[in-house]
Amino acid sequence: MIGIVDMHCHILPGLDDGAKNWNVAWKMIQREYDQGVRRIIFTPHYRERYFEVDQRDAVRQYNQMRSLLARMNMKLRVHLGCECHSHDRMVEHLQSGECLTMAQSKYVLIEFSSAHNFPKIRNRIYELVKSDYKPIIAHIERYPCIVEDIEKVKELIELGAYIQVNADSLLGLESNRIKKFCRQLMKADWIHFIGSDTHDCVDRISNIGKCAKMVEHKMGVSYATRIFYDNPMKIVRKE
Repeated sequence: MIGIVDMHCHILPGLDDGAKNWNVAWKMIQREYDQGVRRIIFTPHYRERYFEVDQRDAVRQYNQMRSLLARMNMKLRVHLGCECHSHDRMVEHLQSGECLTMAQSKYVLIEFSSAHNFPKIRNRIYELVKSDYKPIIAHIERYPCIVEDIEKVKELIELGAYIQVNADSLLGLESNRIKKFCRQLMKADWIHFIGSDTHDCVDRISNIGKCAKMVEHKMGVSYATRIFYDNPMKIVRKE
C-alpha cells in the first residue's frame, strides 16, 4: 500500500528515546518510505521529569529534517506533533504551547501509563474534550484496565476519544493476547488510527506497511484506506 500516513513515530533525533542521531533518523525515514509511507507526523515524547522536550528544539530538528528531505528530493511530506503523557497540567501546557498538538490541529496524541486506572483515563479524556481538543489515545492496547474490558473502548469513543493502536500489536509482534485484543477492536470498527511507533532501526522498527497489507487483506481496501490515509489526513487538514 503506497500513500500511508504514519501519525505516531519517534524519528526526530536527540529529543527522546527515539533516534539517537541523524544517521539513525535517516535510516528510519528510508524504512518508512520503503514501507509505503508518504506522509509522517513526528511525535516526540513530552513527559514531565522524563522527556521535558523544549518545543523550540523539536521545531529546530523538524525544520532540519524538512531541509534534508528537500535536498534528497524525497517525495515525503512531514508535520510536527507530540506524544503527550497524561498529567494534571496538560490543558495548560497545550494552551501555552509547551506541549504541541498534532500538526497544529486540535488533535492531541495522549499517552497513559499501565498504572493508570480507567476513571483517570476517562477523566483526562473528558477534560480535553471539554477544552475543545480531540484526544487520540496512543497505543490503547498497552493499558491493562482497558484490555481487561474491551467495552471501555466504546465508552471512551462515545466520550469523544479517538483510538490508535500500534502496527506491531496488530501483527502479533507484542503478544497473542494483545494481538487478539487489537483484532477485536478492528472487527468492532473501534480503531481510528494505526501508527508505527517506531523508535529505532533494530528493536522498534517500522512495520506499518506490512500491517497495512494485513489490514487490507482482513478488512478490505476501503477500510485500510480509511485507517491509514483518510483519518490521519483529517489531522493534517484540521477537520
